[in-house]
Amino acid sequence: MKKEYHILSLGAGVQSTALFLLGMDGDLDVEFDCAIFADPGDEPESVYRHLDWLDSIGGCPIIVRSHGGLGNDLMSKEKKRCASIPAFTKDIHSGGVGQIMRQCTKEYKIDVVEKAIRRDVLGLAPRKRIPKDVLIWQYVGFSLDEPGRAARARGRFAQRGWTDVRFPLIEDKMTRRDCMNYLEKRVPHEVPRSACVFCPYKSNREWLRLKKAGGVDWDRAVAVDAALREEGTVMQKRINNPMYLHRSCKPLNDVYLDEDQMDLFDMECEGGCGL
Repeated sequence: MKKEYHILSLGAGVQSTALFLLGMDGDLDVEFDCAIFADPGDEPESVYRHLDWLDSIGGCPIIVRSHGGLGNDLMSKEKKRCASIPAFTKDIHSGGVGQIMRQCTKEYKIDVVEKAIRRDVLGLAPRKRIPKDVLIWQYVGFSLDEPGRAARARGRFAQRGWTDVRFPLIEDKMTRRDCMNYLEKRVPHEVPRSACVFCPYKSNREWLRLKKAGGVDWDRAVAVDAALREEGTVMQKRINNPMYLHRSCKPLNDVYLDEDQMDLFDMECEGGCGL
């Protein structure tokens, strides 16, 4: 008989917070053994405050692990390699706009969660195989209005033999709005949207909100955006054309941020970002 572990992939955003609290209140058909938060080092300050609150209310244990600071890695002039973010790039000859391959989700989210499962949950040594009598259930907070993200995640999990995935919010037919309504009664503060402050998968509305709030989060986004085009930084060494965080291919500080741009959030990380 297999030994099963039930683990919540905690992004500390709206949907995964709803899952955490539903599990804590006994409203799911499962009791989580733990929740794992993969920290890329550049979530909004509000996310870290919210994570502290979740850790204080007596739910399942929260394991926080990190591959390092993604923003620092992107701005480094010494690091030989860094996972790329899906920055926008403009061809210096044709003026065409493209987007860089996204590697950050896998290396700073998916791989971090998998390593935490192996090391912290199962106590395995590096490169040790997961025993055949162990089955890991991972619970992800995709909601009913996110079928595309769930389908992509199912495909990824299907490639593994030692873990499977469930989406309780989809099973219970809960939308993101349903989660927000639930959280309004359950959480004493607004639950933030979880994603790196410099994530290119932001609508103008989200960029504008970040800019109006100002402070360290906006300053950090501006600094990372500038570093993408600074000579000698790790991303600049790899890509010949200039890169930008905003799809207009202008420096972030110079972009006119109206609120009419389409929401890009359904395109973001299926490994945990924004959950």
